[in-house]
Amino acid sequence: MMLIVLAIGTPVWAGDKVVGRYQLVGDHDAAGELLLRTDGRFEYALAYGALDERAQGHWVHHGEVLRLITEPKPVPPAFHQAPRSPPAPGAATLRVAWPDGRGVAGVDLRIGFDAGDPIVDYTQEDGWRLPAEEHRTPRWIELAEPIYGVASPRYAIDAAASGTLNFVLEPNDMGVVDFSTMSVDVLAGELIIHRNKGTMRFVRMTDRP
Repeated sequence: MMLIVLAIGTPVWAGDKVVGRYQLVGDHDAAGELLLRTDGRFEYALAYGALDERAQGHWVHHGEVLRLITEPKPVPPAFHQAPRSPPAPGAATLRVAWPDGRGVAGVDLRIGFDAGDPIVDYTQEDGWRLPAEEHRTPRWIELAEPIYGVASPRYAIDAAASGTLNFVLEPNDMGVVDFSTMSVDVLAGELIIHRNKGTMRFVRMTDRP
């Protein structure tokens, strides 16, 4: 999975050597840009396949280290369990939706049973159905949105209840990167951002923000 990096800023002077416009290099499938302004603000954007990220805030530069602080601090996306839908012929076993009710496709799922291995699959917009040949009793379910790395807790399944299991994926600030826990190394005309046990390399294209 791709990682991302950023810079932060408290008020800074126009002569600081890190000011400028930077471009992500080293990955032909990704397009990323980081802008460090003379007023100590930064802007960040990245596109990588279906992943789109953004952030803004302030930056602070001390020697060979740059810190980025996203403002306001983003609220991460989260799954929430909703009430079951009444039983209906052909209804989905489970469905994941956005808050406005639109179904979410591509959500990874793991369903555990009273015996044997769990089922691993993913949702469609109209939900997901337990295979007709599956006769074990479901006991728990876990969900994950793989593009933005959103994972649910393990939800217990009440075997005595019936109807569709419903979950809501609340986007909150999905796609906004919180750089406050990341470090950025300052090199000659480059910024190396450390994130998720990996790095991203940004090269300065111009010193004009």
